[in-house]
Amino acid sequence: MTDKVRIDTLGANSLNGNNEAYLARQAEYESNVRSYPRKLPLAIAKAEGVWITDVENNHYLDCLAGAGTLALGHNHPDVLQSIQNVLTSGLPLHTLDLTTPLKDQFSAYLLSLLPGQGKEYCLQFTGPSGADAVEAALKLAKKVTGRSGIISFSGAYHGMTHGALSVTGNLSPKEAINGMMPEVQFMPYPHQYRCPLGIGGEAGVKALTYYFENLINDVESGVRKPAAVILEAVQGEGGVNPAPVEWLQRIRKVTQEHGILLILDEVQAGFARTGKFFAFEHAGIEPDIIVMSKAVGGGLPLAVLGIKKTFDAWEPGHHTGTFRGNQLAMATGLKTLQLLKDNDVASKVAAQGEWLKGKLGELQLRYPVIGQVRGLGLMIGIEIVKPNEPQDHMGCYPADGELSALLQKKCFEAGLILERGGRHGSVLRLLPSLLITHEELGIFLSKFEQALVGAGVKSVSMEYA
Repeated sequence: MTDKVRIDTLGANSLNGNNEAYLARQAEYESNVRSYPRKLPLAIAKAEGVWITDVENNHYLDCLAGAGTLALGHNHPDVLQSIQNVLTSGLPLHTLDLTTPLKDQFSAYLLSLLPGQGKEYCLQFTGPSGADAVEAALKLAKKVTGRSGIISFSGAYHGMTHGALSVTGNLSPKEAINGMMPEVQFMPYPHQYRCPLGIGGEAGVKALTYYFENLINDVESGVRKPAAVILEAVQGEGGVNPAPVEWLQRIRKVTQEHGILLILDEVQAGFARTGKFFAFEHAGIEPDIIVMSKAVGGGLPLAVLGIKKTFDAWEPGHHTGTFRGNQLAMATGLKTLQLLKDNDVASKVAAQGEWLKGKLGELQLRYPVIGQVRGLGLMIGIEIVKPNEPQDHMGCYPADGELSALLQKKCFEAGLILERGGRHGSVLRLLPSLLITHEELGIFLSKFEQALVGAGVKSVSMEYA
């Protein structure tokens, strides 16, 4: 017993108390920086698959899944067994970057999933966050090329550490931070609904492609040749924006021609999430550096770079991290990757994503506040708009971040957990377990429509009744 709260180490036995009390205590314990409890006010007692149960025995369909970390959902039995196997094996839990048979097996399997079965790649285990892996990738690119500039893109999200934040598009967390990493050049990223050049469609993509190529080739651009270009093949936090195939292919070609390293951030989109093992595979390209985290650890902290061996210019110890040898994460990661590969989960996810976008498209016809449904596989965004206000010249309505926030709240009240992102937080984002069933997707659709009604959104048929 403590003077404030009974410590119960068995989550299954924690179905007592109330959410509000736990949240109030945590508000005392934690910094103001905490974010998710403000939007999702629950205390989790247990979880299985796509379902979460709070301390008041309320059940929620989880379409956040650790922001894409839990590729197999909560507490998959094979993943739990892999942890038990390590705990009873005598393996050390902490190894720095020392070798173990488990690390050897994990490394070989992960490499086999990379382009060309990883024959041209090596791995770098970094600190166990995607942000640290991004930091390592940026440093390595500068070391390899001897140059200091980085090109990133509007809408990008690469992490909250210094270098990673510098190449992140979101301005809010940068507001009070002086002295960001110098020589970061942002360029417009294609957007299916809101073309940054105000053109839209195929013409917009062609113009953006030309814009990028011209910036690199123009001797009067004012931008020195960069060390690297970093991007997401599907922007996640930026509002679920898939990059057009031809745009990605051209960026790959231009960077190769100019000796610029191409860094693909696959932290959120990697490992079958988009219907391919990696999102860049939709364009048939090979990055110079692949940033991997989230799902690669099977639910536990792990981050890895896949580096073309040609660019492995590190000296021993020039980027380290105490927890880069997380044996439990290698065990859970290996089991997760094996299950994804052996069961061809990527193909299942691709089919489910197309079906779900079709069903959401039907909802869009009835509820005009849905401006666009987009994404790949089970990485889907629903942009919420103001259909009663004037459209812009491309036919797009203004974003409605306030309604999006209300819908997230109403989804929660209906027993559905999802996240927001994009400009003004106007995009509702789906990142469920990749093992979600057809029936569970049907439950999602039902709960989502319930939230629309609960938020006071009227359907077209109701307006004209």
